[in-house]
Amino acid sequence: MKKPADPRKLFYTRADLEADGFDPLRDLGFPGEFPYTRGIQPTMYRGRLWTMRQYAGMGDAEESNRRYKFLLANGTAGLSVAFDLPTQIGYDSDDPMSLGEVGKVGVAIDSLEDMERLFDGIRLDTISTSMTINATASILLALYVAVAKRTGAEVRKLSGTVQNDILKEYIARGTYIYPIRDAMRIVTDMFGWANAEAPEWNTISISGYHMREAGSTAAQEVAFTLADGMAYVQAALDAGLEVDRFAPRLSFFFNAHNDFFEEVAKFRCARRVWAHIMRERFGATNPRSLMLRFHTQTAGSTLTAQQPENNIVRTAVQALAAVMGGTQSLHTNGYDEALALPTEEAARIALRTQQIIAMESGVAQTVDPFAGSYYVESLTNGIEREVRGYLERIDAMGGMRRAIEKGWVQQEIQSAAYEYQQAVDSGEAVVVGVNRFSRENEPGIPIQRIDEQLERRQVERLRALRARRDATRWAEAVSRVKEHARSGANLMPAILEAVESYATVGEIAGAMREVFGEYRESVVI
Repeated sequence: MKKPADPRKLFYTRADLEADGFDPLRDLGFPGEFPYTRGIQPTMYRGRLWTMRQYAGMGDAEESNRRYKFLLANGTAGLSVAFDLPTQIGYDSDDPMSLGEVGKVGVAIDSLEDMERLFDGIRLDTISTSMTINATASILLALYVAVAKRTGAEVRKLSGTVQNDILKEYIARGTYIYPIRDAMRIVTDMFGWANAEAPEWNTISISGYHMREAGSTAAQEVAFTLADGMAYVQAALDAGLEVDRFAPRLSFFFNAHNDFFEEVAKFRCARRVWAHIMRERFGATNPRSLMLRFHTQTAGSTLTAQQPENNIVRTAVQALAAVMGGTQSLHTNGYDEALALPTEEAARIALRTQQIIAMESGVAQTVDPFAGSYYVESLTNGIEREVRGYLERIDAMGGMRRAIEKGWVQQEIQSAAYEYQQAVDSGEAVVVGVNRFSRENEPGIPIQRIDEQLERRQVERLRALRARRDATRWAEAVSRVKEHARSGANLMPAILEAVESYATVGEIAGAMREVFGEYRESVVI
């Protein structure tokens, strides 16, 4: 994004780094060593390529299962599940609030039966699965664990991530349910449970992606994401967890936007700042606690409905920035996603984009090839100064939770988004095919369409499940969720028992609603 207050220079020299007080040994070090500016592994992609993880979910479980098998057959290395809006905010498919939204922006999951159909024929102990779910993350993780247990997979060996980043929902997305304090308690309950029961599972993906999609700058994306991370670490410490027990499983999720060099610098800066925060602020000593591991998705907000084929090029540039910045996993968007969920053809091209970068471009042959570049190191240092300035302001407000409740973070992002849109509207920021090089009479392209009968079928399945499940077992399990919510006991065992009794996502979320209530957003003017 454009940063008018900090214009780029025509060219950079050693003097620019000297002015920053840049010390290569202190600020760069070596790959796999503190402060991890150059990457978290000594060999990076020479040892192992990033995980090619294509985000997908549409309609019902069967339709999504077919797409997952298609992606696996075409070389994807990990699954990434998109859930529909009712599932994200804890409503069942037959709830009046769900009308017209079932299966529209992701897969509809109401019960353990749906989850079993979603992963039918896929060995959960042989793949890594990421689930983009937040307010109901505890329920979806329990459903995944229940499916794994039924298929004979060892829960302690399950590999994957549940997004579970509720703070950014209050900032940028809005799929929250509970008041912030109670939502944070659910997050730390998951930390504690997984540490003992599923130690290979990443219990949170602290996400800047959605803040960037909402219009933040690169520096804001890093600053607000790390501030959220600090809030989660402090909450876990307050809950009695040991930093070096849970911190190695923290992971992050960033956006790969259009400004290639700025994005590379952003990723390098984020690793360095987080390493210092964890060591100096939280006293972590385990090297894995200091490593910022992150997934990247190319920027959906940059995709255009006009001349959609141009999005293939945008996605390739963004994906390359993520790789040059040292991402651990990557999703590349389909070129048609400004119009609909991606078709199989668009998903294949998106995956092939990653494969070509990995296997034909040569960029995976050396670690951090931009290290020492006057330009890239100056950009990295400049973003770090902005990030630290934001973190100081957030600390002065009393921390990220307080900054969110005041609406300050939201306002900062809204202001950045407004400035950028003004630049687009004036033509100062060029969007090829939109405000320059546009054409009349755009030809149409095939798009993915969701069967309009899907919602009816999903509701019928859900009602049939309710009719045949053991009502006594179900009622007792849902009651235990309420008891754990009230008593402060860890919620995960009760939620797992509830999903195994065929309690639905809406029923479990509703039980916690009865105890915690719902969050009401502050109005930002």
